Amino acid sequence: MINHWPSCRGHSTRERGVSLLFALLALVALSLAGVALVRSVDTSALVMGNLGFKQDATAAADKATQAAIATVFGPASAIDRNVNNEAVGYYAIAHESIDATGQRTSEASRELINWDLNSCAYATNTAMATCLVRPSDEIEFNGNKMRYVVFRLCSATGAPGNAGNVCARPKTVEGGSEGTDTGPAAAPKRGEIKTGSGKRLISPGTVPGGAYQGVYYRIVVRVIGARNTTSFVETIVHQ
Repeated sequence: MINHWPSCRGHSTRERGVSLLFALLALVALSLAGVALVRSVDTSALVMGNLGFKQDATAAADKATQAAIATVFGPASAIDRNVNNEAVGYYAIAHESIDATGQRTSEASRELINWDLNSCAYATNTAMATCLVRPSDEIEFNGNKMRYVVFRLCSATGAPGNAGNVCARPKTVEGGSEGTDTGPAAAPKRGEIKTGSGKRLISPGTVPGGAYQGVYYRIVVRVIGARNTTSFVETIVHQ
């Protein structure tokens, strides 16, 4: 007597095929997760590196600012601050329409700083009024390349006390008269700037050497650091 048992070979083969499919799907999912994790880590490292370069470039700008102050206001300075001196990046007028970064693409009346001495090729748009503002010679510090421009915040060249020359200066405080050159010199309040008819003219007799003082200056620094990281820093000083 021969017994015939039902065969399960075909059913087992189908089960093994389904298991292989799920294993392959799991492998693909794990691979994608691994790639995403690696890319996330790489992106985070890149962002942190860029932030570090940006901070380094911004910190280095202080070196250029100090160089500008020494050049224009230092004891050994031979700069006449009443006239432009393009050779050292100094301008006796404010240039209010200046676009220091070259990113204000919608303003055709903007003035650009010729940072690289190549007719402002860095600008993202060719619309401009002029590209005549020349920066200082290049300064290098810890691998950072820096240039600066100093603007006296006045409407015209010449002495700040000249008629019609409006300069940004400390706000009038108690102890003197507005619009005159008389009255005792008084210390300005921190952070206050006053322009126009309310300007305070300090009497020549109240300052060292009889020279006129009391004008604000704007120092603009561009720093190019590692991986072409670019940082712009502006400083307002009072002299």
